[in-house]
Formats: sequence, structure tokens, C-alpha cells
Amino acid sequence: MKVRFTERADRDYSGLLPEVRRAFGKQLGFLLNGIGHPSLRAKKYDESNNVWQARVNRSWRFYFVIRGDEYVILSIIPHPK
Repeated sequence: MKVRFTERADRDYSGLLPEVRRAFGKQLGFLLNGIGHPSLRAKKYDESNNVWQARVNRSWRFYFVIRGDEYVILSIIPHPK
């Protein structure tokens, strides 16, 4: 699988604190090795649009879609509690 960032995700990533960037990088590596990794806690967020949500850390989430052999990262935002 490959990864592609939307413009929104690029902006989100550039604004992250260094520790959140590191955590996101680690989680992205887990995603590339398999969506079922336990620390991702990946789940369908929006069934009709095929949007998934996964965990960066306790306070941050990232959203993505799967298109063919590519994960398209849509956004990286604080967890909407």
C-alpha cells in the first residue's frame, strides 16, 4: 500500500506539535503494515463515504479513505470528544 495526503492533511500535519508528528509517523507505519494493528483502533467512521478513523494518540485522530492500493489521508485533528 501507498500513502497520499490531501492538501488539508498536509496543512494539518505541518501544524502538529513535534510529539504528535512522531506519534502520527509511528501510527502511519503501523497502518502500512496492516490496518488491523491494535494501537490504531481503526474503524469505519462514515460508511457511505468509506471514511476510516484511526488513533494517533489519546487526543488525536486521523481520517483516511482506501482507494485501490492507496491510503489517502484526509485530515489529522484533535479527537472530537
